[in-house]
Amino acid sequence: MELLFDLASGRYALDDLVRWGGYAVLLAIVFTETGLLVGFFLPGDSLLITAGLVAATGGLNIWWLNVLLIIAAVAGDTVGYAIGYRVGPRLFVREKSLLFNPKHVERTREFYARHGAKTIVIARFVPIIRTFAPVVAGVGAMRYRRFIFYNIAGGAGWVVSMTWAGYLLGRTIPNIGDRIHLVVGIVIVLSVIPIVMEIVKERRRRSA
Repeated sequence: MELLFDLASGRYALDDLVRWGGYAVLLAIVFTETGLLVGFFLPGDSLLITAGLVAATGGLNIWWLNVLLIIAAVAGDTVGYAIGYRVGPRLFVREKSLLFNPKHVERTREFYARHGAKTIVIARFVPIIRTFAPVVAGVGAMRYRRFIFYNIAGGAGWVVSMTWAGYLLGRTIPNIGDRIHLVVGIVIVLSVIPIVMEIVKERRRRSA
């Protein structure tokens, strides 16, 4: 509990959280971000890269990391799909609250309308959209066989690319652990770019 307060106060960083919580915390965060509507604020991309960096120092096993997190990512999207399938269109008219914003769902629906089923794969690399894409697929009653194919492909691609990027950085760049805050900062900036681009495109379409 003390570590959680230290994280909130900025005394520790993601690498401390990964080392402290290990596989259990990583599994919980990945599942929550991809499977529950309240997980959109969680740092999925930067957390996976940090986990790879920690694995490079021997703190985690990179192979177990990949297997377990792929399972968590696929299971999370499956739960998100089930939520959308059962709740249906009511999700779009749900009132805004502290942990839910209907605009996120609407933006995801528009993203889905442009990219089709492959949104399930693309969305893995776009924060916020990542959380709501499987829900929108469920609302749209996408055939589950088709959904699970893209779900597995996207989940595996996301986890493997992010964790191995961190792992290879940790193996090839000396003392990368001392610069982990810089690496996480770059990842956060890169992950936000797709969201900004979508917002800009949306505003241009509306103004046109």
